[in-house]
Amino acid sequence: MAKELQFVMLLDCYGDLLTQHQRNVMELYYCEDLSLAEIGQPLGITRQAVRAMIKRTEAILLNYEEKLRFAEKLAMLRECFDSISQTAEKIPDQELRRIINEQTEKGRELL
Repeated sequence: MAKELQFVMLLDCYGDLLTQHQRNVMELYYCEDLSLAEIGQPLGITRQAVRAMIKRTEAILLNYEEKLRFAEKLAMLRECFDSISQTAEKIPDQELRRIINEQTEKGRELL
């Protein structure tokens, strides 16, 4: 998995456990794709300070995932729902196929 995508997923899973400042910086860097200078200027901090905060916050997110494995479990659940949907397409009974697809979609929404 690409590093950027990994941290976007971890931020999605554990972002509420970060301080507002940490979360804002991470979202600007990973989701908005801003440079270190673009993040630091309005915050009144140097690009080195932004980089240090990103590295510390990455370590925090990786630590959460190492202990909780929530993002890993979510990815596995998504794969299961995809497999169920693909298998359901082979079911000749349209009503049963519709029910299965409806329920897998509800499951995906809960993720």
